[in-house]
Amino acid sequence: MTKQEKKIEFKGEIIESLPNAAFKVRLEDKRIIFCHLSGRMRLHHIKVMVGDRVSLEMTPYDETKGRIIKRE
Repeated sequence: MTKQEKKIEFKGEIIESLPNAAFKVRLEDKRIIFCHLSGRMRLHHIKVMVGDRVSLEMTPYDETKGRIIKRE
């Protein structure tokens, strides 16, 4: 398996903004996880605010943290 195959994608909504581009996100299955912005979103200065719908990816090893990859 390559690194790309191990990623799991979810959709959720940002419920809280934290320092250093970190957020709390409620997934579609009502779980709340800690997420940070991906490097590409930081590079292109994409703003994410409370209430935005986002796509995120997580590893199967730690399902309490994720990386926001796209704002919808």
